[in-house]
Amino acid sequence: MNKEINICWLRRDLRLNDNAALYHALKGEFPVLLLFIFDKNILDDLHDKKDARVTFIYQQLQEIENKLQKKGSSLLIKHGTPEQAWSSLLKEYTVKNVYTNHDYEPYAAERDDSLAEFLRSEDIALHTYKDQVIFEKDEVVKADGKPYTVFTPYFRQWMLKLNGFYLKAYPVEKYLKNLFQTDPLAFPSLSSLGFEKSDQEFPSADFERKLAEYEERRDYPGDDATTRIGLHLRFGTVSIRDAASTAQDAKANKWLSELAWRDFYMMILWHFPQVATKSFKPAYDNIRWRNDEKEFEAWKNGKTGYPIVDAGMNQLNQIGYMHNRVRMIVGSFLTKHLLIDWRWGEAYFAEKLLDYEMASNVGGWQWACGCGNDAAPYFRVFNPELQAKKFDPKNKYIYHWAPEYKTEKHVQPIVEHAFARERILKVFKEALAG
Repeated sequence: MNKEINICWLRRDLRLNDNAALYHALKGEFPVLLLFIFDKNILDDLHDKKDARVTFIYQQLQEIENKLQKKGSSLLIKHGTPEQAWSSLLKEYTVKNVYTNHDYEPYAAERDDSLAEFLRSEDIALHTYKDQVIFEKDEVVKADGKPYTVFTPYFRQWMLKLNGFYLKAYPVEKYLKNLFQTDPLAFPSLSSLGFEKSDQEFPSADFERKLAEYEERRDYPGDDATTRIGLHLRFGTVSIRDAASTAQDAKANKWLSELAWRDFYMMILWHFPQVATKSFKPAYDNIRWRNDEKEFEAWKNGKTGYPIVDAGMNQLNQIGYMHNRVRMIVGSFLTKHLLIDWRWGEAYFAEKLLDYEMASNVGGWQWACGCGNDAAPYFRVFNPELQAKKFDPKNKYIYHWAPEYKTEKHVQPIVEHAFARERILKVFKEALAG
């Protein structure tokens, strides 16, 4: 009979330190084997076989494997659907308990409900924990118990509740002696997963040195003043508790508020899962979008004739990242200047962004369009030229990412701002009038 073990299933928490599920697993009575599943339900939707996110995950797993081997353990990697992976795993090991951290996206919630049912049928306990946010689900709600749908009062409560208890790290290192001792397990090659190594460079996880600069210069895309921590929060290579306590110590309140926005959008997605595909304000689903495919292609390829929009799209296409201020400008431009459905833009960002998180991305797109909770009103239409003058006055960002604007060789604007503004006000007004 196989030795009895606990499984800790890593997903969006690719680290061995300050990890809630791993801490609780190691404190249980059975040795712990770590598991990662390359989920075909997710991978099969990725069209780019050099998808940089897969390379990033793969590299993080290699680092985890190296650390585990030094402790006499190894990482079990499966490739398939979760159902296939768990069925084969239970034939190989006698599993007593499974530990994992919460994931709030609709697919993940469905997957985890199915797993809980399957494990129950096998008489195996499933234990899940909060790990990727500071506050989740119903932890910050209104006095009547209902979720906030406006950020400012939510943030006020979030800050009031924030204290050392919620930021305390889980001391995983103390319990690593309880890892399951095993010879190195098979580690798949990237090609066996159907992918190739990306040459993309990944941002550093060292965010602390950028916090002071962020508070001062975060809105200026030409400055290197953002932490680029989104990728590491997305895959949990940095602990959210460490990020928040570091920001608190540095008195980086604006950066801390960005972590609160992330919690807020996760909470919204959990309570209102329909926002993944529908407008938070249902009336906005009546909008008669133009959805001109040629104009969408021009937007995607940085050929709109608006320098800051084109620079932003080129940055996204080349490095899988776009400055936050510019995300707002290009989102507003697509939905309001071109009258193209926000879902088209959201899907394109999902394909390209290294730091793509459904909750924040959907929230950001609905904010830019005006159809989300706490969104910019529909009649607020960013003027890309004024935004560029204000936030990139010396064209540092524009000339770096769209150098054609140094010359006369760039394309002409595909739509005139004043005309587009009048058009969108008319179309949105008609939709909202019912």
